[in-house]
Amino acid sequence: MKKLFMLCCASLLAACSSHTPPSQASLEGEVFYLQRIALPPAATLSVELQDVSLMDAPAVTLARQAGPVKGNVPLPFHLTYDPAQVKPGHRYAVSARIELNGKLLFINTEHHGVALDGSDPQPVRVKVDPVR
Repeated sequence: MKKLFMLCCASLLAACSSHTPPSQASLEGEVFYLQRIALPPAATLSVELQDVSLMDAPAVTLARQAGPVKGNVPLPFHLTYDPAQVKPGHRYAVSARIELNGKLLFINTEHHGVALDGSDPQPVRVKVDPVR
């Protein structure tokens, strides 16, 4: 009887844990540009996932990845965010920039919207353009 009780408790715990929402979600992607040039070894890439819902307020950053550029384009990124921060009816976008010693070299000039509901194609491809 004790074994049956333990088995039932284990089954209940497994069923409950499978229905809890994940505490973290992620977005995989890559940043690319069309110019046929290599980036300097000291260049840095920063990618952000932002809530861009409000037109008259700064975007709210949900996730950010920044660091030295490793290799050639496309440059991979991985953003981990809390799905509890995703609000129904809000708009979300990915932005990217490449800098060298604080000077902006490339930035995305097009809106890269994401739904964050599992329907986004992964990897998310973000094109950046040179800054003149």
